[in-house]
Amino acid sequence: MDIQTKKLHFVQEFLRLKDENIIDKLSDLLRIEKKKKIEKELKPFSQKELNDLIDKAESDSENGRLTSARELKNEIDSWN
Repeated sequence: MDIQTKKLHFVQEFLRLKDENIIDKLSDLLRIEKKKKIEKELKPFSQKELNDLIDKAESDSENGRLTSARELKNEIDSWN
């Protein structure tokens, strides 16, 4: 059975549920497993990587390569 078929079967069974407790448990399980997956894929910066990012940020600030929050908000508003 491929993943799309599995998801379809799961959704169909989920929609048939009447017990709120089971729905809550499934929701909790999904949230926990998604969090585990995200945490597994994260890796911390090394000290050098962090220092390089700080140096770049300082350079960007000193050379005017910044976007203000207002400019960013106006840009986002223009997407709609």
